[in-house]
Amino acid sequence: MSTDTNASILKLERFLPYRLSILSNKVSSLVADIYKDKFAISITEWRIMAVLGEYPDISADEISTKTQIEKSILSRSVSRLLKRKLIERELAEDDRRRSVIRLSATGKSVYDEIVPLSYEYERALLQCFSQQEQAQFSALIDQLYEHANSLQV
Repeated sequence: MSTDTNASILKLERFLPYRLSILSNKVSSLVADIYKDKFAISITEWRIMAVLGEYPDISADEISTKTQIEKSILSRSVSRLLKRKLIERELAEDDRRRSVIRLSATGKSVYDEIVPLSYEYERALLQCFSQQEQAQFSALIDQLYEHANSLQV
């Protein structure tokens, strides 16, 4: 009888989705402090800029797909970035109903300053693993991501 009761109690601290969420929040908040203090950019705004640094001239829908940021949150963040002139938006040449977004010159300058800080933070975070463990961890994350995608309905 107690085994059934124990089986029906969720051990939240050991539940993988919870652990991943908590870890993600912790890592994001630590790195967000850097962006917020030095550049007055939120983590969501940085994610948008990071995507645009790699994929210029894409739509808000494409940014949403790549970042998994909810569209209403993305829209507000894009508005703030436009207002601060960190990004630019214009109609796509091939489809005048669609707009494309890119980093502005100012946005590119901020991006170029943040990228090395991001890599430095990543290196510091992964210091607790050997080189082999880092490679294995990266491969396991990729594997789990692909598997999670295959489970989607």
